[in-house]
Amino acid sequence: MENVILSENPERDKVLKSGLNRAMMVLTVILLVCGFLSTLTVSDYYIFNRFGEFYKSFIISQWVKKCGYVLLPMAVFLHRREASDVAKYFLPLFILISAFFYGDFFSVTMATEGASAATMIYAGINEFFPQWLVRALFYIENGTMMILCICLFVRDGYKIYPRSFILAPVIMLTVMPLNIFENFYDASSVSADSFLNFGSFTLWHLLAILFLAGLTIGIYFWLRHKNADYKWTALRYIALVMVLQYCSRNSMLMGDGYNVYHTIFTALPLYICNIGVFVALISVFSKKRVFLAMSFFIHAAGALSMFVYFGRPEMSNYGIFCSYTTTYLVVTHAELFAVCVLPTALGLYKWRPKDAIIPIIYYFVFIVLATVVSGLITSYSMTLSYNGVYLTEDELIVPNYSFTQIDPLPIYNPPNIPFKIWNYEFNLFYLIFLFIDYILIFYAFNGCYHIFLKCHTRFIHRRGTMLNPAPDDPEDDLQEAVEISTDDTEEPL
Repeated sequence: MENVILSENPERDKVLKSGLNRAMMVLTVILLVCGFLSTLTVSDYYIFNRFGEFYKSFIISQWVKKCGYVLLPMAVFLHRREASDVAKYFLPLFILISAFFYGDFFSVTMATEGASAATMIYAGINEFFPQWLVRALFYIENGTMMILCICLFVRDGYKIYPRSFILAPVIMLTVMPLNIFENFYDASSVSADSFLNFGSFTLWHLLAILFLAGLTIGIYFWLRHKNADYKWTALRYIALVMVLQYCSRNSMLMGDGYNVYHTIFTALPLYICNIGVFVALISVFSKKRVFLAMSFFIHAAGALSMFVYFGRPEMSNYGIFCSYTTTYLVVTHAELFAVCVLPTALGLYKWRPKDAIIPIIYYFVFIVLATVVSGLITSYSMTLSYNGVYLTEDELIVPNYSFTQIDPLPIYNPPNIPFKIWNYEFNLFYLIFLFIDYILIFYAFNGCYHIFLKCHTRFIHRRGTMLNPAPDDPEDDLQEAVEISTDDTEEPL
């Protein structure tokens, strides 16, 4: 067979391709930074529950562009062909639509005439980006996305794999703005005792737990017979979607409010599940044991605890079952639990008891930091005023990072050992109890995992015996899971 010469200067082509890849990585980082900064504006998520105030074509285009924050990192950094195909053929049209039909997108503000003093104080904290910067971020995002799509054509060519487009509806569904359901009901018309309201130990609470179990088990059965690279890739997609939904909450905080919170201070990742979103993302991209251990031991149990007890009335305002607060809490915490436990369940990482040491130290430092910052922010809010009107006690900013200020458990009168951070007084006894209680929860979860593992291996062993046993001991198969799998064989999702 006659050789085909692809290039007269293959060395030069290699250098150019390498340079192109590096340039695309830089552009992707710029895109992600600008995307994150955009979530720190009221505009970003404000449009999705207000169909009547903006062009529907613009709303859809902004939704589609959210997909780019998942597709482009996978296409550029991990060279996933399905992500590249969808991004380069799917994004450009909607980027152009968004560039011309933005309407009043840049002028959204909560500081309206007749607003209460508290709202004006919150707006003064939240709306720290001037309008010109909001506009600049928008066009930098659009331009960077478009350039990256062109670069993907140059790098990967025009050929596409039809199977790649299966990914398009999946990504659209998973990055769906979770406040979109608010277009279809009026929250003010729902009575306090309505069946539709979400609350602890209601039908909706049960369905939330079933969603958690169904999502985790479903992903497990989907991936269990795939190769290691496919498993890591799928977990990375899920982790990126989870981080996108988490960061989008920033805009809701500053615009419509989220749960009982209304300021950008709540966007600081000082809640155990919020920092867990980033730890889990790092763990599946880096495959480092220390991050996988922190995810499995600390953040899986933390996410699970939210489903067991959703909180006391003074720290919870969920609304109806499809409100933003409810859907955000359920979807992101279920995704976090799945990303934290599945590397272990799928045999990509083998948990060892000694792996708990660093996570416990990490959690202690985290609780101390959460306490200090909570006290400082609440104390600062006591000094804020608008036209001489100060925040009332009910309006003070109480971020309650990692439950350091409001007890989520039915312990209303614990012994009090007071100590102050600036103007805010904490109960030291409660904080010590909180730390010990969560450590016990982490170990209880770990114990349940080992009980499940033993039952699972015995079931497999018994089934194998009944079917005229397999040559290998299934318990050995599970216990000999590779510590970090490095199979790089790409399989399309």
